[in-house]
Amino acid sequence: MEETSQTPDFVFEIQHQEQYSRGQLLLRSFFGWLYIAIPHAFVLFFMQIAAGILQFLAWWIVLFTAQYPKSFFDFQMAIQRWGARVNASLFNLIDNYPAFGLNAEDPNVTLTLVYPQTLSRGILLLRTFLGIFYVLIPHGFILFFRMFLVYIYMFFGWWIVLFTGKYPKGMHEFIVDTLRWSTRVGLYMLFLTDKYPSFSGK
Repeated sequence: MEETSQTPDFVFEIQHQEQYSRGQLLLRSFFGWLYIAIPHAFVLFFMQIAAGILQFLAWWIVLFTAQYPKSFFDFQMAIQRWGARVNASLFNLIDNYPAFGLNAEDPNVTLTLVYPQTLSRGILLLRTFLGIFYVLIPHGFILFFRMFLVYIYMFFGWWIVLFTGKYPKGMHEFIVDTLRWSTRVGLYMLFLTDKYPSFSGK
């Protein structure tokens, strides 16, 4: 298993397989857009519309009550887990086909966040009006270069899996760490947590 994030209330893991399927690698590479990206993106498009509506309502609820509705939180996290499954597959980190559905699970992909009993109204307002400056710009700057390396690793990893059936563990860990970092930033900006995202993929 990948190393769990050091943040105790947040876990993002994508299991490193001992052996990878060359056939599935080729199938994903040439037809993944058709049987993975398009169908999942189509359904997630409508799920994201619903998520956006709930996010708008939740913003006001948090502002007046300091609490994020639990049902809204569960829905948002279900979509985040769905996206994590799709990314794990499209990034060739796992061989499993990403399962459809808000309640679907994949033993190779784990994303959990402890439900916050209360949220800060001050942080909510700060994040809303200044989040681009103190969150998105500094994290985005670093993640831009990390993603550049991710695609380089994916390129070399693709050939290594094709010829050996194994994905170098170091490359796999770096990609997962980057996705973990990006996910942590996303969860913070969705105000699902008040914990500022650390500048680390661990």
